[in-house]
Amino acid sequence: MHDDLLTIGTFAARARLSAKALRLYDRLGLLTPAYVDEVNGYRYYRADQVERARLVALLRQLDMPLARIAEMVELQGEQAAERLTVYWAEAEERFASQRTLAAYLRGRLSGREPGMNEVYGKFTVATVDTAAQIVLTQSRHTMADELPAWIGASLGRLEEGARACGGVTGAPFVVYHSEVSMESDGPAESCVPVADRAAAEVWAAEQGSAWSTKVRVEPAGRLAYTRITKAQVAHPQILAAFEAVERWIAERGLRITGPCREIYFADWDAAGPEDPVCDVAFPVAS
Repeated sequence: MHDDLLTIGTFAARARLSAKALRLYDRLGLLTPAYVDEVNGYRYYRADQVERARLVALLRQLDMPLARIAEMVELQGEQAAERLTVYWAEAEERFASQRTLAAYLRGRLSGREPGMNEVYGKFTVATVDTAAQIVLTQSRHTMADELPAWIGASLGRLEEGARACGGVTGAPFVVYHSEVSMESDGPAESCVPVADRAAAEVWAAEQGSAWSTKVRVEPAGRLAYTRITKAQVAHPQILAAFEAVERWIAERGLRITGPCREIYFADWDAAGPEDPVCDVAFPVAS
């Protein structure tokens, strides 16, 4: 034992953390004790570890996940500050979305008819006839928090594969075969229209079981849709858009014939918050 080592109790008091938190941080590799007694398992820390312990505690007060904290504490100076800036920008975007969702839910819970003013009036709904398309697809069961990253990754893979299949012939889209939320995991299906079915089947076979890649024909039909901006793609605005289309369909006595979908016709990265990027749609028939 070295005289400069602190017991877990003394260190916890200096770092303003509980011993329980320190044990958790040890298990996660965030803050490893300087010495662990092999006989009794007691943990000891150095005084110069207090600053790291306090940093971890402060980052937790920002609700930063422990996995991201583990990355943060290994960075230095401006690099660490930049990483924190990115995290906080993501947090503020999430808070803004949750604030809008809370307002939306207050309207529903208060008994006001949802959608008439706050929801339905914001969206213009129309129909369009579509031709049959050969599509490369990838499917996945995913929860809502993982959905945006998966959509971007899967559509990127499919668009890359489309180069060997005569190129992309239409707007990529995502089909929801069942609800995707924080309680339901779909599945969702990413689709990219391509020109050459035979080449598409060869490419899909080359992927093996990876990403559940398939080729299918999206049949011709009619879609009822509304066009939304990049800002409206976030929850709950996109839920409101789906509701608006459903109400429009019901009011006109039409019948929904297939799963809902999002059709992405614009460059997402280049688009601003108010730029149209997506059609929210349902297949319909009389």
